[in-house]
Amino acid sequence: MSTTQNAVQPTVFEGNTPILRVKSVTASIDYYVHKLGFNIKWQTPIFACVSRGRCTIFLSEGDQGHPGAWIWIGVSDADTLLEEYRRTGAKIRHLPTNYSWAYEMQVEDPDGNILRCGSEPKEKAPIGDWLDMNGVRWINISDQEWKRADPQ
Repeated sequence: MSTTQNAVQPTVFEGNTPILRVKSVTASIDYYVHKLGFNIKWQTPIFACVSRGRCTIFLSEGDQGHPGAWIWIGVSDADTLLEEYRRTGAKIRHLPTNYSWAYEMQVEDPDGNILRCGSEPKEKAPIGDWLDMNGVRWINISDQEWKRADPQ
C-alpha cells in the first residue's frame, strides 16, 4: 500500500446557510416570499427554509442567534434587484452604492436583519458612503480608510 492511499482526504465544505432569528416564522415567510422573491423550501411551525436561486436562508422563530444579523448575497445586477424591490415594497435600508468590493445595497427584513445584496463594482464610478449597523454614514478617505460623515 502506498502512502498516498493512506493519506487522509480533507473534509469538503459544501456551502453555508445563514440562520436568521425572527419573531414570527409566518410573518417572515410572507415578507421573504412576497417582498424579496424567495420560495419556501420547507417549514415547521418555528423553523423554515427559504431560497432564491442558489441562496438559501433558514428562519428561526425566537432561537438561534440574535436579531439584526447581516448576511452578504451576491446577485447578478443590484440595480435590477432595486427596481424589483421598489415594486414589491421591500424595505431598502441603503440604495445601491459602489465600493471597491461590490456595487451593493442593504435590504432590511421585519426583524432588523440586513441582507447586503451586491453585484460587481462599477468601473470608474466613485466609491460611495457606507451605512453601518447603527445608521451612521462613513466616507471613504482612501483605499483602506473611512471617516465618520457626521463626527460626534
